[in-house]
Amino acid sequence: MQMATETERKYDVPAGFGLPSLDGAGGARGLGDAETHELDATYFDTEDLRLARNKRTLRRRTGGNDAGWHLKTPGDGSSRTEHRVPLTDGDAVPGELADVVRLIVRTREVKPVATLRTRRIETPLRDAEGRTLALIAQDEVEAETGGDVQRWQELEVELVDGGPEVLDAVEGLLLAAGATPAAGPSKLARALGDRLSAPRVGKKRRTDPVIRYAREQRDAIEAQDPSVRAGDAEGVHKMRVATRRLRSTLKTFRDAFDPERAESLKGELKWLADRLGAVRDGQVLSHKLAAAAEGFPEVAARIREKLDDDVTRGRDALVEALDSDRYLGLLDAIDALVDEGRPDDGGALRRARKVLRRADALLDEAVADGVDAELHEARKKYKQARYAVEVFAPAAGKPGRKLVSALTSLQDVLGAHQDSVVAREVLREVARTAPDAFDYGVLHARQERVGEETFHELPPAVTASRKKRLRAWLG
Repeated sequence: MQMATETERKYDVPAGFGLPSLDGAGGARGLGDAETHELDATYFDTEDLRLARNKRTLRRRTGGNDAGWHLKTPGDGSSRTEHRVPLTDGDAVPGELADVVRLIVRTREVKPVATLRTRRIETPLRDAEGRTLALIAQDEVEAETGGDVQRWQELEVELVDGGPEVLDAVEGLLLAAGATPAAGPSKLARALGDRLSAPRVGKKRRTDPVIRYAREQRDAIEAQDPSVRAGDAEGVHKMRVATRRLRSTLKTFRDAFDPERAESLKGELKWLADRLGAVRDGQVLSHKLAAAAEGFPEVAARIREKLDDDVTRGRDALVEALDSDRYLGLLDAIDALVDEGRPDDGGALRRARKVLRRADALLDEAVADGVDAELHEARKKYKQARYAVEVFAPAAGKPGRKLVSALTSLQDVLGAHQDSVVAREVLREVARTAPDAFDYGVLHARQERVGEETFHELPPAVTASRKKRLRAWLG
């Protein structure tokens, strides 16, 4: 598959429109010889036009200088990225392109939705050295969709070796000659007409904070998909956090969602989070233990080998999960649930306050008992509480932001303590097969001290998170 960046502008022109002189436009010194092409393109999409609605265009085109399969996706600014695959027989979308749009179309069938036949006169705009600054394409288009036929003329200006100033200069001359900016973003959009402009079912805008927060997590999961597949550690972290936030939201604000769907989705989100965690936890722990094992090179190497193996296995399992229909079904289930969420019945803020108070109580008990497992449970409850507070924090202004920050700091202390507990478990596991366990014992003792130190850091973090002025807005 080849990829190229395409920067162009489109114009509607009347029948018989003639190109004006473009000399001097962005350094141009005249037009080269024109070429005429007969282009025949079949456009593919789902029944509900998911690709077009997400600003993707997939086509199979014959004729011209770049016959083949083309997928256009959004780029930077006015540019688009075009993915190209050589021409194949039949209407089966090549696997390379199907993979690029899989997250959008999911399990839906992709089939022809429009056929466009274009007679194109393509003229290069050149500078004094003979470089092609841009290509001017004058198109006579016939579009067929569902038996309906439309015809129109348009003009495209695509940059080649020129800069943005070429487009600006050419546009001024074209508009003066009678061209107008294109009414739509693409030929396909114009051909589909009302089908594309019809509102998408289930995408009504809501201002309810719980529903908005849930949708933000849905969008974050989808946005991180490409980077997770590419093995980016930060992408794995962000997708995992989004799955946790969404799962926590379904638990805390259960009255906002269909209970049967929410319960099923919580299980699926845990399935995804577990696979993300198998990668992320190993990455984080490897970094921390490597620093802690400085001065013990053999121990560090054995720990790194074990954790690297864990991460590799976890990454393989994660990629397999992302390639599964189960994952695509999960995304569909999230869409269905958050798009049909119920407006707040007035009790959502009260539920957030209740979760936070429960977290306070669990932590107080854990500190009094000094039991690591209880501290871990309190940490998980504080995560749920922080996510619940995040739903309403924007409307609360500065106190809301400060409360989220204080809860995050408290979680960090609890997290550091839990990391020391897990580190000790890993050290014990690796030490079982080590020829000499003495060094592991030294490191284990160090991690015990880390646990003690973080335990003593808890009181000020707790005090900071429970200041009345930060929580007053919760009621």
